[in-house]
Amino acid sequence: MSRAAIYHLPDLVGAGRPHVMGILNVTPDSFSDGGRHNAVDQAVAHARQMIDEGADIVDIGGESTRPGSAPVSLEDEWARIAQVLAPVADLGVPVSIDTYKAEIARRACAEGAVIINDVWGLQKDPAMPDAAAATGAHVVMMHNRDAADPQIDILADIDRSFERSMALADKAGIPCEKQILDPGFGFGKTIDQNFQILNRFESLLKHGLPVLAGASRKRMIGAVLNVETDERLFGSMAVHLLAMQKGAAIVRVHDVRPHADAARILEATLKEHAE
Repeated sequence: MSRAAIYHLPDLVGAGRPHVMGILNVTPDSFSDGGRHNAVDQAVAHARQMIDEGADIVDIGGESTRPGSAPVSLEDEWARIAQVLAPVADLGVPVSIDTYKAEIARRACAEGAVIINDVWGLQKDPAMPDAAAATGAHVVMMHNRDAADPQIDILADIDRSFERSMALADKAGIPCEKQILDPGFGFGKTIDQNFQILNRFESLLKHGLPVLAGASRKRMIGAVLNVETDERLFGSMAVHLLAMQKGAAIVRVHDVRPHADAARILEATLKEHAE
C-alpha cells in the first residue's frame, strides 16, 4: 500500500494553525525560482531547509505553469522529478506532486507523494480522477482558465469549476475528506479578479472543503508594489495572512520561515494563548 493510501486529512489540515506548503520547483523555467533546484542534491537540500524552517508539506513540480511556458512531455517531466521524490519523501513530511498528468501522479505516488496538486482541478487529463482515486492520495483541485476574461463574475466561475471538480472526484471515489480546493491566484485571472478573490476568500468555504491559497511572489503583488519577483516576500505574506484570517487551511509559498512564523502568530491570536 502506498504512503498516500494511508495518510489522513486531519494530519494535514486539522483544527489548528494553517499549514505551510513549501514550493520545490525542479524546472529550468519556473517564473520565480527556475533552474535553482533542478539538480538532485540541490533539490533535496532545499527541501530539507524548508522543513527546518517549518514547512508542513513539500510541493514538487517538474513543469512550469507560468504564463507562456512551453508544455513539457510526460517523460521529460518525470525525468526531472523521478530522482527527487523518494529522497524528499524520506525527510518525513508529506510530499505533494504538482501535476495535471495522470501518469505522473501515479508514478509520483508510488515513489512517496501523498498529495496530487492539479492546477486544472481534475479537468485537464480525463484519466486523472480515477488515477488519483487509485493512489489514495489527497487532491488539490485548482480553478484555472485558458485566458482571463475581465467581464465574468470570477467568484461564480470558481464556484462552477469547484462543483465540476468535486463531482469528478466523487464519481471516481475520492473521499471528500481527501479533497482540497484552490481558487488559483494568477491563473486565468485579471489582477483585479485576484483581489476580488482575496477580499471574498471566506466565501470559498461554503463548499465544505479545506481551501489552499497560493499567491507567493505572483504578479498581483508586483502590480501593487511595483517590485520584481524576488522582492515580493512582504506582499506575499500580506496576501497569505489575509487569506489565513479568512479561512485558508494551507498556504503555498516560496519563503517558508516567515509564513510559518505568521501562521503560528495567527494561531496564538485566535486562541488568545501563546504555547
